Amino acid sequence: MAERPVYLDYQATTPLDPRVVSAMVEAFDLYGNPHGRQHAYGREAADAVDAARVRVAGLLGAYPERIVFTSGATESCNLALRGVVRAGSPKRRRIVTLATEHAAVLDTVRDLEDEGFEVTVLPVESDGVVDLNRVEDAVDDRTLVVSAMAVNNEIGVLQPVAEMASICHRHGALFHTDATQAPARIEVDVEAWGADLASVSAHKIYGPKGVGALYVADDALVRPVTTGGGQERGIRSGTVPTALVCGFGMAADLAVEDQPEDAERMARLAEMLRAGINAMPVAVHQFGSLEERAPGTLSFGFRGVPGDKLVGMVERDIAISTGAACSSGNATVSHVLAALGCPHRESSTGVRVGLGRFTTKADIEVALSAFGRAVRLAA
Repeated sequence: MAERPVYLDYQATTPLDPRVVSAMVEAFDLYGNPHGRQHAYGREAADAVDAARVRVAGLLGAYPERIVFTSGATESCNLALRGVVRAGSPKRRRIVTLATEHAAVLDTVRDLEDEGFEVTVLPVESDGVVDLNRVEDAVDDRTLVVSAMAVNNEIGVLQPVAEMASICHRHGALFHTDATQAPARIEVDVEAWGADLASVSAHKIYGPKGVGALYVADDALVRPVTTGGGQERGIRSGTVPTALVCGFGMAADLAVEDQPEDAERMARLAEMLRAGINAMPVAVHQFGSLEERAPGTLSFGFRGVPGDKLVGMVERDIAISTGAACSSGNATVSHVLAALGCPHRESSTGVRVGLGRFTTKADIEVALSAFGRAVRLAA
């Protein structure tokens, strides 16, 4: 079997940690319904879900009773925004977000705009970070909720979420953060940030796909979007998948335990990669702040080399992505890079490289060799 390319797309998804797999294999024996404690099978499953909830709460710096399990961050973002709309005051009809948000937020607020809500999409600066003065100007007593990513999924830039939450609360508005990319890269503390709602997903932290969570500071903040069995304190109906939740719990534990060491190593390897790229005989475009950035995240492009072309040139050696949407075979510039205000000739070269727990120095050397060959071929 041919050797597979080095995986460097950790912002898209992460491989399952073997320790997570072991936890899930054990949990598959817990086939009782975790929402029924009438007999031993249900109680065993319920106890396992409760233990996982404690672990996920520890990942976010939250109380366990404030964790609502979902199918992933997309559902969590939808539940957060649609749920606060259902529970909110009719006097608060404004929703504020950033131009660099994930589609799970941007598409949702556009739907809500069609329903009559006033939506304000704030621009970011050329480094990808929002100017807090813009947030201050946009939030008033008509604002219901502000939503902003803690760590951008394409360029890895950190937003000042604690400061944004403070602005919201001064005006009686809520703050939601899509924190999907934050755990395992930076320390997460939703209580210290002042977040009212926060969305996360297991598959970004070496856990399984199909399970995530929404942190809800107070049950009164949201009303359910789906109804049925009244599970998860009535906020999210549907039987919780025990094995997936147990895998999420183990992944959360490992993320807390390994985060300082992982972050230091990813930062070191990213700097090695960045230095090697900058030393190549071609102009390099760097996208997003190099200071306000999560470790192990790079967004760059080589002058004159379209991002999708570069991805294809190196795909036998490394797996990376452009972060751009494609429609009918025509590559378009990522909305995130477009929001930075870069000329099209620069933003169209953009690629995303994400390092992770299993990335090694040898992987970086393979990547640099692949990029070097691509640059020579494109010259």
